[in-house]
Amino acid sequence: MSKYLFIGLGNIGAEYANTRHNIGFDVVNAFVMKHGGNFKVDRLAYVAEIKYKGRQVVCICPTTFMNLSGRAFKYWLDKTKVPLENTLTIVDDLALPLDKIRLRAGGSSAGHNGLKDIQMILGTDAYPKLRFGIGNNYPKGMQADFVLGKWQKTEEPQVLKKIECCIEIMEAFISNGIDQTMSAYNNISIKT
Repeated sequence: MSKYLFIGLGNIGAEYANTRHNIGFDVVNAFVMKHGGNFKVDRLAYVAEIKYKGRQVVCICPTTFMNLSGRAFKYWLDKTKVPLENTLTIVDDLALPLDKIRLRAGGSSAGHNGLKDIQMILGTDAYPKLRFGIGNNYPKGMQADFVLGKWQKTEEPQVLKKIECCIEIMEAFISNGIDQTMSAYNNISIKT
């Protein structure tokens, strides 16, 4: 049976809930809820196991804080023995506008500290990533406040729609593979 590992990046703690930087947590959470799973606290992460179309999917939200995400990724990669190409890391991306989602089979960290740590620990950037565009609508010098800030009320309907789209992408990634899924979703614009 094929096995998959989905990693949602974010920070633990109530002060980070529903922030742009925690969208990886939110997407993985929504995926697990849709498929009737429950998270439990385990080593370095909240972990849920679900089945989708006969495949086992292990979903994790690291409890290591964003900048140390690599430790949790590597631990669960080794423990589950999932091939690297069957992993999917869900992450916020400042370089993409709010209406965009980008799936890639590999690629650089683009300055994202969570991805930098994963790349450093794995020794490669060749692992699939689902980048959730958060836009870059902030004044100069305010990037950290923007990323760690909560969504504006006007953005929330679009964010919810994008989370639903991410779940579709995760399901397609399992069913159809990454190439077909990239073709289907990388150029769409998700608006309310």
